[in-house]
Amino acid sequence: MKIAAIQMVSGTRIEDNLQVAHQLLGQAAAQGAELAVLPEYFCIMGRKDTDKLQFQETPGKGLIQDFLSRSARELGLWIVGGTLPMATADPARARNCSLAYAPSGECVARYDKIHLFRFAQGQEDYDERRVLEPGAQPVRFDLPSRDGHSYTVGMSVCYDLRFPELYRALKADVLLVPSAFTYTTGQAHWEVLLRARAIENLAYVLASAQGGTHENGRRTWGHSMVVDPWGQILAERAEEAGVVMAEVQSANLQGVRGRLPALSHCVL
Repeated sequence: MKIAAIQMVSGTRIEDNLQVAHQLLGQAAAQGAELAVLPEYFCIMGRKDTDKLQFQETPGKGLIQDFLSRSARELGLWIVGGTLPMATADPARARNCSLAYAPSGECVARYDKIHLFRFAQGQEDYDERRVLEPGAQPVRFDLPSRDGHSYTVGMSVCYDLRFPELYRALKADVLLVPSAFTYTTGQAHWEVLLRARAIENLAYVLASAQGGTHENGRRTWGHSMVVDPWGQILAERAEEAGVVMAEVQSANLQGVRGRLPALSHCVL
């Protein structure tokens, strides 16, 4: 099964971001991808944290959700829409929400980011709790592939990557990590964390990232990649918008798990 990590450098206009996303999704579909994952905040990277609150949507209704559903149906793709701001009971706080769409255009899974990023160093100061409300539940979905196999797909977002217990709970074949890692933290930890999650869970990891200098001045690390269950990087893109393609092989997945049955040895 071919899979694609979509890398973007999203700006402050939703319409422009959706146009770029559609072009990249089209490229992935043309290259035979069955699953394509957009990065965190693919739809909007505002000038300040509160900007995203202007674009909150409600479940099943909104410009961004309509785009994802229509694109999945038009391109015949399983699409995971990075993240978008989903409304809560508190108008001053949203959920950072990742949605999965089947090729029919149906939304088959919703994951709200559980772990909210906080980091301060020099002039960098991030605290997602200022405008976001955390999710609470791990989420996975089944993806029946054209290769005749069905894969369990586990959902996560960005900062979740630092919490291995989430991925162990997912018990998935393919782990998704749409992200907008900062340049500072990405340079230090991105690759080693992705490879660790793949190795620990004997699973493929598909990590789609924001990668470059944004209109708002923020710089993200990029390096979207696909990692196999042995921790090997199958494909990677350093910076700028593009498509990272690789292949999930059921025989490889089962072979690695058979040779090293670590998952069956878990006692906690």
